[in-house]
Amino acid sequence: MTERPDLTPRDRMQIERHDVPARSAVIRSMDFQEVNLGYSQALAMEEAERCLDCANPRCIDGCPVRVNIPQFIELLAAGEMKLSAESLLGDNALPCVTGRVCPQETQCEGLCIRAKKGEPVAVGALERFVADWALDHLDELDSHIDPDTGRRVAIVGSGPAGLAAAGELAKSGHKVTVFEAFHAPGGVLIYGIPEFRLPKDIVQKEVDRLKSLGVTIEVNAIVGKTWTLRELRQNFDAVFIAVGAGLPVFMGIPGEDLKGVYSANEYLTRVNLMGAFRDDTDTPVLQGQRVVVVGGGNVAMDAVRTARRMGAKEGIIAYRRGKDELPARDEEIRHAEEEGVKFELMASPVRIVGNDENWVTGIECQMMELGEPDDSGRRRPKPIAGSEYVLECDMVVVAIGTRSNPMLTASEPDLKINEWGYLVVDEEGMTSVPGIFAGGDIVRGAATVILAMGDGKRAAHAIEKYLGTVGKLMPAAVAKAAASEGTAGESPAATT
Repeated sequence: MTERPDLTPRDRMQIERHDVPARSAVIRSMDFQEVNLGYSQALAMEEAERCLDCANPRCIDGCPVRVNIPQFIELLAAGEMKLSAESLLGDNALPCVTGRVCPQETQCEGLCIRAKKGEPVAVGALERFVADWALDHLDELDSHIDPDTGRRVAIVGSGPAGLAAAGELAKSGHKVTVFEAFHAPGGVLIYGIPEFRLPKDIVQKEVDRLKSLGVTIEVNAIVGKTWTLRELRQNFDAVFIAVGAGLPVFMGIPGEDLKGVYSANEYLTRVNLMGAFRDDTDTPVLQGQRVVVVGGGNVAMDAVRTARRMGAKEGIIAYRRGKDELPARDEEIRHAEEEGVKFELMASPVRIVGNDENWVTGIECQMMELGEPDDSGRRRPKPIAGSEYVLECDMVVVAIGTRSNPMLTASEPDLKINEWGYLVVDEEGMTSVPGIFAGGDIVRGAATVILAMGDGKRAAHAIEKYLGTVGKLMPAAVAKAAASEGTAGESPAATT
């Protein structure tokens, strides 16, 4: 093995963090090509030298999927690309994705010891570099798959939680079938996150790599409609529900039914999944000239930056708190500013204004001031009486969050849900129905890709434990009853 350069911790502390090269804001704001260019190998290896290889690597504690960060970085610094890639892929089912969209600054990098005296190691950029290298050299990598266990696991949803669980279970020798409602796998990775942040060919390559492990993916399969959960449970030894929380939340103010008002879910799905940004698509989407996006998270930044790329002369974020309280990643806010996005801060919408033909002409906002912190730790906004004003626009995108879609949960009355409509699980991730597990946004509410992946990885280990402690999970009486009802011939078992 190539030796890592013999540098002292003092030497390493003298190396400054390397910014990730990015495309020009002027050029990139007019197309959907990826913004960040990533490290060259020389930059990656020099950045890797900044890692102090701590005796107690707190960065691992900050990672929801428990990547052995010091190990893959040390191997990278030594030039051992194959071993570094194998180490990373052994811990993370989707490293090309997390290296691009994970909020490292509040997780692994936030706990990096170097951050106490300067900038943390650029873990996310290094992860992306190694993961991209791995995709280009898959035939050189060793991947261990346990012998076939004879067990079959169904996963409902092919987003980050579902794919993470699929990868773990497939490596353990189980037959995994993923059921996806859309016509393409990836979940929020393809319908929610824009091409300029996460190229769809990258997602597809990650999916193809999971397929090479033996994972089967069934698309256009709506569990709750095409098949019921009960049918899946009858034909698989365990089920993992990872359908996310895709039902949009609106503000509940007058004018939200006007023409020109989108939820961020619909807007981004039309553009990302249905390809409305391409010239060769039939998918309709409005192209406003002055677009206001309500919200301050990553989804809001995705929507407003998408609107700019769709031709909007002005893209405006309307947010009811100040800049310091914006929940979006610092990088996304910075990129939005570089691309000409404007921020209407301390502004809370109270009404959407329209003309006689019911088209949006503006959004009325009320100015706010910040009071005491709320449960989230952010200062609570309070309205200023008599401060209303109208922000002119011809399109509004509401990006204030999502909640659970009741279609699946309503199809299985034995599933216990909480007051917000999310599935209730025990400490092992199992729902109220034995053998059916759940994780990701359908359990925790709208969160990040990496938190969903962490849930998927933990659920896979819980399913492993479950499969090792139970016998045949489909009693003969249940199978006989299913057959007598005419469901067995139409069940997923016939198609997988």
